[in-house]
Amino acid sequence: MGYVCLAECLDDLAAHGHLRRVDAAVDPHMELAAVQRRLFRARAPAVLFTNVAGCRFPMLANLFGTQERMCFLFRDSLDAVEQLLKTAACPGAALRHPLRAARLLPSLTHLLPRRVERAPVLECVCSLADLPRLTCWPGDGGAFVTLPLVYTENPENPGPFKANLGMYRVQLTGNSYNSDEVGLHYQIHRGIGPHHAAALKLGLALPVRIYVGGPPALCVAAVMPLPEGIPELCFAGLLGGGRTRLAKTSSQLPVLAEADFCLSGHILPDLKPEGPFGDHMGYYSLQHEFPVVRITEVRHRVGAIWPFTVVGRPPQEDTVFGDFIHELTAPLVPRVFHGIREVHAVDAAGVHPLLLAVGSERYTPYEARRRPRELLTAALSLLGATQTALAKYVLLAAFEDAPDLRARDVRAFLIHMLERADYSRDLHFLTRGTADTLDYTGSALHEGSKLIWASAGEKIRKLGVEIGETPLLPTGFTHMLPVMPGIAVLRGPRHNLPRGVQDPGMEALTEALACWSGREHFPLLVVVDEPDFCARELDNFLWVTFTRSDPATDSYGVQAEISAKHWICRPPLVLDARRKPFHAPPLEEDPAVAAAVEKLAALGGPLHGLY
Repeated sequence: MGYVCLAECLDDLAAHGHLRRVDAAVDPHMELAAVQRRLFRARAPAVLFTNVAGCRFPMLANLFGTQERMCFLFRDSLDAVEQLLKTAACPGAALRHPLRAARLLPSLTHLLPRRVERAPVLECVCSLADLPRLTCWPGDGGAFVTLPLVYTENPENPGPFKANLGMYRVQLTGNSYNSDEVGLHYQIHRGIGPHHAAALKLGLALPVRIYVGGPPALCVAAVMPLPEGIPELCFAGLLGGGRTRLAKTSSQLPVLAEADFCLSGHILPDLKPEGPFGDHMGYYSLQHEFPVVRITEVRHRVGAIWPFTVVGRPPQEDTVFGDFIHELTAPLVPRVFHGIREVHAVDAAGVHPLLLAVGSERYTPYEARRRPRELLTAALSLLGATQTALAKYVLLAAFEDAPDLRARDVRAFLIHMLERADYSRDLHFLTRGTADTLDYTGSALHEGSKLIWASAGEKIRKLGVEIGETPLLPTGFTHMLPVMPGIAVLRGPRHNLPRGVQDPGMEALTEALACWSGREHFPLLVVVDEPDFCARELDNFLWVTFTRSDPATDSYGVQAEISAKHWICRPPLVLDARRKPFHAPPLEEDPAVAAAVEKLAALGGPLHGLY
């Protein structure tokens, strides 16, 4: 059903057993976040906390905590959305099935925002100090809004059909913000960027509205990787099963009438330190200079509810967003990326660090041995558009080699790649490229290298599952363990070199590995700080390997050389995934807070049975 507002959504969830209300006192300083992490792991229902310390507004946790609940929220519109996206991916299908296409016409009317006279979100006035102060991790620089909906328009081409609605984190307290200021952290390659750039060019302060709450479709639309030119407000109406309601005011920007909170202001010309913040890669994003919004007014609706989420090492609630969006957008992939059949940004590896793709290899079908050709063109397409442009490691397999291979089966995909890897041809490095703002492995903030690894053809090796004998290794390198067929980890000495400097100790390691009889059976070896942790679960290995290595700086190989500016080696390819002095620290809970929230869930506690 189409929810007009968040309260209507919660009434529906409660009626179907998907919502619990908790009246016991909870602390928004780390305690509530620790509860949310446990609610997510337990696949618990959404929880409305009505007694938040120091705050007069109820706070909503775990709204999007499971795929089942996500589908329940959009159960009446999801089929139409999926059919419309499939039609967009293959317009000819509408001609072949005109009656089926005709049934989608009523849903198309939901794309257009609806102008309304009354905006419930403007009914009440409060101050920034009245808003919930959610702090999620011990090292956070203050309280943050974790489900913000940031609305801007291009000052050179204003209007809601050219607007951007994005989920960019907002810092409410801490650092050097004045009482009427909040920090606005938007990462690289985000839709607000062109709007801000246009305002700076014109010498204007960019007007902005920051919303919290409202119909849940707004949150999904704000994180949806929509093509440029398709407004998030239109998609929110389509997914929400009803037109997004906009109210016209005397100010420059319209108002999302059914949101719960609306913070109005403009971006100042100067920057201020923002962060740190415990982010979705499982580390802190450190303090950096980011834009500041001067808030001129804070409004909220009667009975306003403050939804929130918590991010950290995957999986978390944002994992559900990613899976949901993947299922919706999968049919569009071949149209957006020529030659690509399927992509998978690996959540366990922090999303952007590792992208797997299945593509076509049709350029030279007459050659006796298939080799990567079209895959390389497809890889450059992936790195040239949408959020896939932020990928750090891009691994591509040829559909023709294994038609049943799926990019979402990470283990099978890696085995397929390693069985075919030819390191004299398959590795292609891009240095000093655009990198994810949250990734600290590269050469600078927003900057790092990328590796395109494209393998095609018949299997050329049998992968090993047991290490067997190892050669005499350099001092400090010990404890080699298998992770899965073809992949091993090895403990290395503590890394203490500066950013961008390769380690002579790793070069010595590759010289020793040249004498290893098993090296052809383990074509990927990763040097880590804790091999037991990495070997215990594939997800542990993925997280450590791809969040703690920079392709250009941290890649080594047996008998490595550069030929005509192309880097080649023999197996194994060796990655240095040790923690470096310049990396951001990983996230860890405060033990006292963890003990307190476990007590809340104990027998007789107010959260007993929820996690």
